[in-house]
Amino acid sequence: MWIGSIEFDILLGDVHSLKGKRSVVRPILADLRRSFEVSVAEVGHQDLHRRAIVGVGLVSGDRQHVVDVLDRVERHVASRPEIELLSARRRLLDSED
Repeated sequence: MWIGSIEFDILLGDVHSLKGKRSVVRPILADLRRSFEVSVAEVGHQDLHRRAIVGVGLVSGDRQHVVDVLDRVERHVASRPEIELLSARRRLLDSED
């Protein structure tokens, strides 16, 4: 079993409140869930209105499948015009670890 995760540090555009932040972040989370069938959540910077840490995870029996999905998720997040991707940190674990 392979477990993959990626954590995105993102800067939001013209957002001036936590309510405005939610209106940007929630559609991104829903889109990732729907498009890639992954688990996703805002996992950091919840108290800052222009920053967010978004975590994505998945489990598969095939290492290459996990790598491919994480690659596509990263490209998808990086291409969104309403945010700036500051960094992406990826982890890949084998159940034997």
